[in-house]
Amino acid sequence: MSAPFFKFGMFGDETSLVVAFVIGIGFGFFLERAGFGSARKLVSQFYLNDMAVFKVMFTAIVTAMLGVTYLGWIGYLDLSLVYLVPTYLAPQIVGGLVLGFGFVIGGYCPGTSVAASATGKLDGMAYVLGVFAGLFLFAEAYPLVKGFYVATPMGEVTIPQQFGLPYGLIVFAVVLMAIGGFYGASLLERKFAAAKD
Repeated sequence: MSAPFFKFGMFGDETSLVVAFVIGIGFGFFLERAGFGSARKLVSQFYLNDMAVFKVMFTAIVTAMLGVTYLGWIGYLDLSLVYLVPTYLAPQIVGGLVLGFGFVIGGYCPGTSVAASATGKLDGMAYVLGVFAGLFLFAEAYPLVKGFYVATPMGEVTIPQQFGLPYGLIVFAVVLMAIGGFYGASLLERKFAAAKD
């Protein structure tokens, strides 16, 4: 077994910070190169005339999923050591809705706002300041919302565990969803681009 590298002690805390920094810089660079440092590009998906964000993110999800699955099957990655965020169903649904509304209204998600800020975009900087203000307000209000924050705990669960389905079946279903999603997104782009003209 060779991975996850950090949990097997192949490098320490200091090296992990350097690795995280390099990966973060690379991620931001590719976000910007793909045009995702532009609020116009990002909100175009909500107008259904440019589904590049949907396609890129779904491609990333499927690539990571297939990579983790196959590395686990060949014995290179110990899936039991991969960290899973514990599920708190109700607060995470509300958090997802808040993030989604913020994305639609502001034109950025937290990651793309940092990429936009790094290139000097004022709207990206305003968004990042809003993120920090929201974090501060949440920290101050935490005693009031703590009960809801830990409501509906489900632990570290996955879809295969929750529904008693084989991992391979879920992987196959997600790949089929991606193929259908890409096809549908292309149809939407053509339809709404034509309507725009």
